[in-house]
Amino acid sequence: MVNKTFKIEGMTCAACARAVEKASQKIDGVSDANVNLATEKLNIEYDESKVDVNKIQNAVEKAGYKAVVEAVGKTFKIEGMTCASCVRAVERATRKIDGVVESNVNLATENMNITYEPSKVRVSDIKKAVEAAGYKALDQEISVDEDKEKKLQESNLLWKKFIFSLIFTVPLLTISMGHMFGLKLPAAIDPMMHPLSFAVIQLALVIPVIIAGSRFYKVGFKTLIKGSPNMDSLVAIGTSAAFLYGLYAVFEIISGNTQYVHDLYFESAATIITLITLGKYLESVTKGKTSEAIKKLMGLTPKTAIIINNGKEVEISIDEVEAGDIVIAKPGERLAVDGEVVEGSTSVDESMLTGESIPVEKNIGDKVIGASINKNGMIKYRATKVGKDTALAQIIKLVEDAQGSKAPIAKLADIIAGYFVPVVISLAVISSLAWYFSGKDTVFSLTIFISVLVIACPCALGLATPTAIMVGTGKGAEHGVLIKSGAALETTHKIQTIVFDKTGTITEGNPKVTDIITTNNLHKDYLLQLAASAEKGSEHPLGEAIVKEAAEKGVEIKKLDYFKAIPGEGIEVKIDGSDILLGNRKLMEKSNVEIKSMEESSHELAKQGKTPMYISVDGNIAGIIAVADTVKENSKKAIDKLHKMGIEVAMITGDNRRTAEAIAKQVGIDRVLAEVLPQDKANEVKKIQLEGRKVAMVGDGINDAPALAQSDIGIAIGSGTDVAIESADIVLMRSDLMDVPTAIQLSKKTIKNIKENLFWAFGYNSLGIPVAMGVLYLFGGPLLNPMIAAAAMSFSSVSVLTNALRLKRFKPVD
Repeated sequence: MVNKTFKIEGMTCAACARAVEKASQKIDGVSDANVNLATEKLNIEYDESKVDVNKIQNAVEKAGYKAVVEAVGKTFKIEGMTCASCVRAVERATRKIDGVVESNVNLATENMNITYEPSKVRVSDIKKAVEAAGYKALDQEISVDEDKEKKLQESNLLWKKFIFSLIFTVPLLTISMGHMFGLKLPAAIDPMMHPLSFAVIQLALVIPVIIAGSRFYKVGFKTLIKGSPNMDSLVAIGTSAAFLYGLYAVFEIISGNTQYVHDLYFESAATIITLITLGKYLESVTKGKTSEAIKKLMGLTPKTAIIINNGKEVEISIDEVEAGDIVIAKPGERLAVDGEVVEGSTSVDESMLTGESIPVEKNIGDKVIGASINKNGMIKYRATKVGKDTALAQIIKLVEDAQGSKAPIAKLADIIAGYFVPVVISLAVISSLAWYFSGKDTVFSLTIFISVLVIACPCALGLATPTAIMVGTGKGAEHGVLIKSGAALETTHKIQTIVFDKTGTITEGNPKVTDIITTNNLHKDYLLQLAASAEKGSEHPLGEAIVKEAAEKGVEIKKLDYFKAIPGEGIEVKIDGSDILLGNRKLMEKSNVEIKSMEESSHELAKQGKTPMYISVDGNIAGIIAVADTVKENSKKAIDKLHKMGIEVAMITGDNRRTAEAIAKQVGIDRVLAEVLPQDKANEVKKIQLEGRKVAMVGDGINDAPALAQSDIGIAIGSGTDVAIESADIVLMRSDLMDVPTAIQLSKKTIKNIKENLFWAFGYNSLGIPVAMGVLYLFGGPLLNPMIAAAAMSFSSVSVLTNALRLKRFKPVD
């Protein structure tokens, strides 16, 4: 029997709780189900062989509620990882814990993002599982400065270890292999005259190098014993074999078998450790560069702020600023937190957030963003969002989440990495034994064994995808394109159709009244008065345009006796005892209002890209008020660019078809979806998906949220609502449609980079392992020296990282 807790959404009373309990208890295999209305939780006990989570959720949903597995997300820093096998081992260990919903480890950031049920799992359980796998999980929050300092310390330590190893490896190589290059050794250590001295001095030189590389042995053998061997295991086994065989050769020389003087393997062990340490150093330096974008963002936040306390200016730490504090921003300073201007005016450079280089004018009542630069005037503003709630903090969180996420393309590498090291160890043993039993000596077989182990280290495999995603999402943030996940980054390059919302996306979203046409010689101002009075309570952009026009003309607004909004059609109101309808053709037809006399005028206005709104008084048509919204400056340019990329462009709107088609003609839209009710936008997206096309939706309003969620990729305009931004996969901070093709270009470049990385990582191992196993030697070619194998292995990781860094040169192509 299994116990699980679900959060139940939608309950309002005891009857709801009883309904959920009854629905749960009816499931075959459920032994007990209790609902607590106060905590809104369902505690259920069931037989796992008969019931699963989906069955319970479906039963609750049929009862009219929603059951959500109560889980929390947490990020841990994982210490001790070196390759893709380490990632696989940590993920496998944590996913085994009962109550863990999901666990994803990113080798490039060394972070583990884990979702778990707190009722079942404690943080200590997670840490213990990671430790049991041979690694260490840290949950403390590290600031950008601490993180940078820590990475720098790691790089410096690796460099020192490399130099230390090199000091002993160079003389060791000179003594052991110098004769191949015509170098003569002093008589005291000449192998022909003093073989024991020759062997002992090599032993003395290799021991410090082994000590310098002790981490490979600690981690490598620990993970091997735990059953999750990694790259360190391969290095540890290979170099240990070389060192132990060297010790055996020294013992034989002491025993009088001086022919073993040519079978010492100390130089291979030392060189492998030295070269891999150099590779790890270069890797750590290059990895540091992949996260520079996020470090730049983090570095933008000021350390202190000046606030007004008891009438005095006081400088305090940024962490002490609270919502409601009055903050002072002087010319040239970065704003400390988000807020609203209460005194003064200035222009603010918000390029760090939007990528827009032109400063934005700010006056009393305007919102300002933390970390933007105050250009000329001094202002006082009330702090509205501080700490983790500021726009910059939210952006950093989005980018961090994206960098820590996995793209579907990474799953192949993860699966292979899980089996890779055990397979390599098996291949090393099989190939070395095969050569030994075919008549080759121990030294030859040992060379094969060590070469296979060392050349096959899967470091490049584990770094191929996350490094490219880190650089790609970071580069997107620099261009004002926030990509929320690796999956979104990958899917974007497959988009075939983009659906744009019209109002506020293709158009400015600030419509104006252009025409007023009346019937029966009604005065235009009277019609405007009726319309403005009716729309006073509406929040629709078209209604706001009418109210604004009335205010500019000084028209008096009448009091409403009744108001009803009809989504997608218009409004119904009562003014001075008269029933007024204001809306589109649908509303008039539904209310049996005769509009034939106005149809020609309506069509003509619609042809011009204007939105005609009919007005009726007591069931009789009174006239039309036309409102037009101007097209955004870059709309046509962005759509032309998408066409060049081979992408179909559609527009979705609640406007009538003629108006929609007029706008579509101006900007070059391929497919027009007009007269669509807000709740039907998601269905229209679904219809295109049923054609087998990958669809992106671009919108900015609350009514776009379902369509954004339904689409394969939801793209929210940054100036839009929080709901739209929350529902989207990509957020455009500049509200510029030119950033839509930029997002697609970035996705294509990043995926191309990932494929190149995976090709080199897979290709390198596919070619390297057979060569190390002696395939070339079979056909008269050379045998791979373990030292060359170590150099090649280190080069593979650095080459993958360097290739990922090429993405930093990304620039949108016009």
